[in-house]
Amino acid sequence: MSKETNWRRLDNSAKIFPIASSKKYSSVFRLSAVLKEKINPVILKKAVEKVLETLPSFKVKLKKGMFWYYFEENNKNIVIEKEKNYPCKYIDQNTNSDYLFKVTYFENKINIDIFHSLTDGNSGIMFLREITYTYIELAHQKDFEKKLRVQRKLSNNTEDDYLKNYDKKSKGSRGGKKAYALKGKKLPLAAIGVIHVNININELKAKAKENNATITQYLTAVIIYSIYKSNYKKYNGKRPIKVCVPVDLRKYFKSETVSNFFSYITIQARMEEEQMQTFKGIMEFVKNDFNKKLTKEEISKTMSANVKLGNNAFIKSIPLFLKLIIVKLSYIEIRKYTTTTFSNIGRIGIIGEYQKYIDKFLMLIAPETVEKIKCSSCSFENNLVFTFTSILQNTDVEQEFCRILKEEGIEISVEGNGVHDFIS
Repeated sequence: MSKETNWRRLDNSAKIFPIASSKKYSSVFRLSAVLKEKINPVILKKAVEKVLETLPSFKVKLKKGMFWYYFEENNKNIVIEKEKNYPCKYIDQNTNSDYLFKVTYFENKINIDIFHSLTDGNSGIMFLREITYTYIELAHQKDFEKKLRVQRKLSNNTEDDYLKNYDKKSKGSRGGKKAYALKGKKLPLAAIGVIHVNININELKAKAKENNATITQYLTAVIIYSIYKSNYKKYNGKRPIKVCVPVDLRKYFKSETVSNFFSYITIQARMEEEQMQTFKGIMEFVKNDFNKKLTKEEISKTMSANVKLGNNAFIKSIPLFLKLIIVKLSYIEIRKYTTTTFSNIGRIGIIGEYQKYIDKFLMLIAPETVEKIKCSSCSFENNLVFTFTSILQNTDVEQEFCRILKEEGIEISVEGNGVHDFIS
């Protein structure tokens, strides 16, 4: 790659994150692979270096332009550290060799904290999976042959597929009322509490099927009911509980990009309505709202509205230093329209030869001052891990979530990062 071509534009979603992000709103998510053996940091560093040669789209740093940020090739030595901070913290490029992801390890766990400008959860999983494969190959060289690497199809396509797929004539819908904000005392010193709920996926599937729902719909209903029972009623909530659910656009549009390519739907539960007072009523509402909003036409409307805003000639002409002020103020207001986010990355498929070395995968999303609790999940083999990340001292929502699942006859176990004294 020549000196003249070692940069690229940020995709339509990525443009916003560097402008809106700060230590209080990091725009960072974490993906972790939990192995069945302790991590060797020397081997892990070699694995990451090897993968970066294969996936150069991740080997970049963020630079300021006149009107937008942009990516530039990064040839600095990658930093691998033992985990010592809370997850999903703001990534300071100055202390991270300019990289937009941070790799840490702890005992048998590999973590990758990723700044959302770099990519989304779908491509982040591809990155983590490749690092995990390569680490296992290097740690168990006698068990693996080089031909296995050829079988893995990896994309380095960084095309902005928002621009390729948005509808210029489409009109997006308005956000409606502001959302109910979770109440309670915050944790001190920017701490983040993490609670992982391990769920038997076969029992979860059976219960979702019993309700004619998908796993994402079922868990969304449990989240809303948990918030209603444990927080909303306690603080006499008035506004709707709104759950933002990210949607992988690759499922709706042909795409191989490793850049961001996601949209979202917002489930808006007006709790004053009589049907919303019971779990069954919420379950029916959630299914109907998903069916209305999770269509290509509706998703395209949201995506297109965001692309048109980013492509607006006036906005594009505003110098970056002014965008920093305007976007930060706008984002403070926009976040008031969501109570929480729930991202279900789904099943993480692993090539058979590697499965015996892996215990599970985890996904965590950074909470912040408005969305004080965020939710995420992913599954591997017979286990789904549902994760709460929170800046609240109390765990009433998490406790209620676990109580509902157990009451529904679903087997669970709970673990955390020690911030909360949690009893399920």
